[in-house]
Amino acid sequence: MSEVFLEVKDLKVNFGGIEALKGISFTVEKGSIVTLIGANGAGKSTTVRAISSLVTPSAGTITFEGRDITRMDTQKIVEGGIAMVPEGRRVFPNLTVVENLRIGAYLSRDKAKVERDIAHVYELFPRLKERSWQLAGTLSGGEQQMLAVGRGLMSAPKLLMMDEPSLGLAPMIVKDIFSIIRTLNDSGITILLIEQNANAALKIADYGYVLETGNITMSGKGLELLANKQIRDAYLGKAAK
Repeated sequence: MSEVFLEVKDLKVNFGGIEALKGISFTVEKGSIVTLIGANGAGKSTTVRAISSLVTPSAGTITFEGRDITRMDTQKIVEGGIAMVPEGRRVFPNLTVVENLRIGAYLSRDKAKVERDIAHVYELFPRLKERSWQLAGTLSGGEQQMLAVGRGLMSAPKLLMMDEPSLGLAPMIVKDIFSIIRTLNDSGITILLIEQNANAALKIADYGYVLETGNITMSGKGLELLANKQIRDAYLGKAAK
């Protein structure tokens, strides 16, 4: 039996009078890729922000490796092994590629390990090595996304949450990013993937959840959801035909 790594139970988040999450529950098994798919405004980003303690839930619990992290300090959550690659990349434009990577390792006191981790990121993303002293703001959108993923990896996460990694990228770059997600998963990192690109996400996900206006309306194995007519009609459109 697979080990439940992350468990979200009856999670509610309110913004003013608006209930962004209405009591959602889902699990992420260790070593898996799990995706949350849904339209813009469904509550996907709110979910990962709640897991990272960037927003405070009004109800529910979040458990990671059997430990309640519901209202834990964000830094402690990162120290515990959860990292997030935020929507919109959020690199530091006036810092170089290598400086951005070092910021991802700000909790580490082991300089030798930091250098090893940078070398590992460069193995995954050779283009970042070529541009190591270039300002992040001058990189292309795809390169910035690679940098955002690399920065997330610098904290040596057990669970990497990726919020809309394909957003605004050319199809060829999207293909590269999803190939890297699979490689990271093969190396032992559990992935929680938040995506509007349901087609790409469900193809690589072990399990998926469909989020609609703050509720999980459907769940199943990635390829089963991909084959579901309701999902195809709602999220995949012409791309699936």
